[in-house]
Amino acid sequence: MILFTKSRSGLSTNDERSFVTDAGAPLSARSGPSLPRVTLNAALAAAATLVAMAFAISTLDRWLRRRRPHDGAWAVSLGLFALGSMALWWAEARGWSLASFRVFFLAGAVLNVPWLALGTIYLLFGRRAGDNTRLWLIGLSGAATGVVLVAPADEIVGDGLPRGSELFGAAPRVFAAVGSGVAAVVIIVGAVWSIVRVMRGRVPATAGASRQISNPRRTALANLLIASGTLVLSGSGTLAGRLGEDRAFAVTLLVGIVILFAGFLTASARPAGSQRASEKFAEAVVR
Repeated sequence: MILFTKSRSGLSTNDERSFVTDAGAPLSARSGPSLPRVTLNAALAAAATLVAMAFAISTLDRWLRRRRPHDGAWAVSLGLFALGSMALWWAEARGWSLASFRVFFLAGAVLNVPWLALGTIYLLFGRRAGDNTRLWLIGLSGAATGVVLVAPADEIVGDGLPRGSELFGAAPRVFAAVGSGVAAVVIIVGAVWSIVRVMRGRVPATAGASRQISNPRRTALANLLIASGTLVLSGSGTLAGRLGEDRAFAVTLLVGIVILFAGFLTASARPAGSQRASEKFAEAVVR
């Protein structure tokens, strides 16, 4: 209930009335839920989240239809990417908290790139090598999740993008360095190696993998986009001096996922005349 009180002068005009709550605190000072901040950084993070979700749904649909293991690995990776982007979106709009930073750090800096690299291993080295790597990756993902979610952390100070090196101890940072660094090298080296193999007219896979390349130029372009997208995602530090750390990270996040999605769409595009027999039969029946 809101009460009216008179000022000390005894006057009761509207100008001199003040509002108080039941607790006696002025209404103007009462704290309520803060509204989300609409900023460019929040908009960039929201756009990256939407692109990542569309990318994840596309790869999940491919895995459900074809059950190819690299599509499943990519679907997991992009779901994690969308989760990390969503945490960044939330933090840019509402402010950083330790909970949102843990989700952002775990999904974005630790887990998503290794699962993307698992897809590369499946494509280049075959199912046996990929399955063995997946078992190790599941165990490491579980260990990293436990470490990041319960690790002691300092309080977040300021409104800028927090740094894991300032909040966490050694264990979460080691997981992030291995997850982001080593896995990114696997993706980039694998993409470059595939481009070289394709341009030489050879299949971009080892003896343990089975791949068919119908359009070498499209395959080379797709791998170039994948390598470029991974490099962009790793290059936020290059732009930090010009755009600021928060803005640079949001820009590289959006641009990187868009380039990766373009590489996926390029690799997934069907060449003309490659319609499956079942589809041709269905069209014939309809006619």
